[in-house]
Amino acid sequence: MSRVAFVFPGQGSQAVGMGARLAAASPAAAAVFAAADAALGEPISRVAHEGPEDLLNQTEYAQPALLACSIAFLAALRERWASIGAEPPAPAFVAGHSMGQYSALVAAGALDLTDAVRLVRERGRLMQRSGTGRPGRMAAIIGLDEARLPELLARAAEQGIVGVANRNAPGQVVISGEAEAVAVATRIARDLGAKRAIELPVSVAAHSPLMAEAAAGMRRVLAAVAFRDPQPPLLANADARIIATAADARAELVEHLTTGVDWIAAVERMAAEGVSTFVEIGPGRVLTGLIRRIVPEATVLATDDRTPRTAWPSPSCPPPRRRRPPPGGATNRAPTRLLPPRRRHRPRRHQPGR
Repeated sequence: MSRVAFVFPGQGSQAVGMGARLAAASPAAAAVFAAADAALGEPISRVAHEGPEDLLNQTEYAQPALLACSIAFLAALRERWASIGAEPPAPAFVAGHSMGQYSALVAAGALDLTDAVRLVRERGRLMQRSGTGRPGRMAAIIGLDEARLPELLARAAEQGIVGVANRNAPGQVVISGEAEAVAVATRIARDLGAKRAIELPVSVAAHSPLMAEAAAGMRRVLAAVAFRDPQPPLLANADARIIATAADARAELVEHLTTGVDWIAAVERMAAEGVSTFVEIGPGRVLTGLIRRIVPEATVLATDDRTPRTAWPSPSCPPPRRRRPPPGGATNRAPTRLLPPRRRHRPRRHQPGR
């Protein structure tokens, strides 16, 4: 029997205007943004909907804005299903990419929305503080044979701390660590055959030992927050193990600050457990693209209606049957919608997102 997984994006998927049309059309989505604003004591919804971009891209604003937007998309889906009397699909798993784990835990009932937005705000502040005290860098390595990755890291480690922060898709990894070690790693990667090796415009070495101070701070903060067992279970970022208890969920939010995100392993684990449909819930389609590269035979859907290539024409319809991919690996990507419009009208114009 086909199983479904809900996946939630992390920082990098934010864009000015995200969730604005959704909040205007869906009372449930608007209520999520209102609850996030009240929890933070400031209008994070305004930052998400109107910017400015430089403010939205700051970690302490990007993370709560992304979480609120992702849960607003989920609330709008549930609202639409309820409006037509349909039973919402029960996902077998939830998974988030990096800070998307907080969104996933809200979706799974393990965390309250109000606690989650406050937690990611503090997470962003602690990460920024760690980066100020111990500056680091990150770089994307594209097209390197994965068998050469250990050599790359071993040689670069002679200059300082460096490791894999994100294993995103075949041929795409992000490394993180001390600035000199990362700079050296990009040069070595090109010598080893990488198609591209690009330093990212960040000053925080996320998912590396340089975040140890932030992890210690989050451990103290999380100890005071109530968690429940996630239903459905969550997939851990570092090793794709199944997380089914409140204690393990709390520990995951500490550990993933200093360990990498193995998105390939998480997606492959879900596929091995029978998941054949993945739904990216939140702004953008970053995870949609990654999952299509990891499991080309899967059905991959996105909720963000800024782009047309999503699926499930209504909550009561199952995902369309996929045709057998033709030679060369092409897959079926029929344009349908998760959130069909309630009525025909001319929508208000908003700044397009990335």
